[in-house]
Amino acid sequence: MKTLNIPYGKAICYSGYRDGQSPDTGIHPSYDEVKEDLLMLHGHWQYLRVYHCDQHAETVLKVIKKENLDFKVMMGVYIVAEVNNPNCPWGGVYSDDILKANKTQNSDSVNALIDMANRYPEIIFSLSAGNEAAVDWTDHMVPVTKIIEYVDRIKKGTKQPVTFCENYVPWLDKLEPLVNHIDFISIHTYPVWEYKGIDEGLSYTKQNYNDVQNLYPNVPVVITEAGWATNSNGRGIEPHNVSEAIQKRYVNELTSWCDAKQIMTFVFEAFDENWKGSPEPLEPEKHWGLYRVNRQPKLVLQNPENA
Repeated sequence: MKTLNIPYGKAICYSGYRDGQSPDTGIHPSYDEVKEDLLMLHGHWQYLRVYHCDQHAETVLKVIKKENLDFKVMMGVYIVAEVNNPNCPWGGVYSDDILKANKTQNSDSVNALIDMANRYPEIIFSLSAGNEAAVDWTDHMVPVTKIIEYVDRIKKGTKQPVTFCENYVPWLDKLEPLVNHIDFISIHTYPVWEYKGIDEGLSYTKQNYNDVQNLYPNVPVVITEAGWATNSNGRGIEPHNVSEAIQKRYVNELTSWCDAKQIMTFVFEAFDENWKGSPEPLEPEKHWGLYRVNRQPKLVLQNPENA
């Protein structure tokens, strides 16, 4: 039986891109901006999840080390498409040249993750070999055999526990060959994306978690994304299903359940990010933060017990 020797604590996904910044343009948050963010999060969350071992991640680690902040980081590598996925609604088909270049990029990124993990072993407590690269709708599909190859490379080159972060559905079948290679399973659960209302929210998350945990009873399961949007233009999420009040209820119910069961869960996410999704202001992808993009707290954080 695999065990995860990581103390339970509050965890949150962190990406600090502000207006005018994005990983796509290569305009990253500055040291002072990241410091401001982490000082806001410090004291409430003990664990951060960072998605890619890039310049932004390096800044996060430097701030934690220099400012002596009490954070442990799950560091990821963001692997891009290695095969086409015509099932992706927003475009998952690429030229052969792009796919070839992506394979080289992914290999280089895995090497960068290994290097970063070994330079910051006191801060980075676990490693993720990718994010949502196997689910049917992804625009960055990577074959499971290749994910396994990346996991094995990371495990060989580092000392931290290694996982792969994915929607709960592929863990029920497609990702079964991966389970023996990782140290723990990481699932994403988003009831609102599946047209569930808030009255079903927590029960659906519990069902997602239990379905995976019951299938692999000897492997620890961590929830690396769970959250509730606060706005929607109607694309994928019904507008009446999202608001700051609904987000507050879901996050509070989720936190209470996870505290009781000692299930490490990374709330998605710390701050709204306007670079995500379509240009439409109410695009759901922009509105998952517990803080707005201007760093003002949403309703969920405005009570003393959550501040």
